[in-house]
Amino acid sequence: MSSELRYTANTQLEHLHARYTGTGHADLTKYEWLTHQHRDTLSSIVGHPPLMSYLAIADGEAIGRVKFEMTERMLQPCGPPPAKDD
Repeated sequence: MSSELRYTANTQLEHLHARYTGTGHADLTKYEWLTHQHRDTLSSIVGHPPLMSYLAIADGEAIGRVKFEMTERMLQPCGPPPAKDD
């Protein structure tokens, strides 16, 4: 019974990872996780016009300018990746 429960839990977890890419996996680094979170937040703001309008008014900028800047920040939201140790 225990192995069946473990199989079901692993299967559900794999299904979640496949369906929602932002949930990560065991080999995900802190930098990659933060990058996913920032990109998800920025894309959510760009995808919701009321949030975009709010930020544009708060910054005193045009909506198009704020959208452009957020889209540009999605490239490297946390700066360049850290050097990898070999």
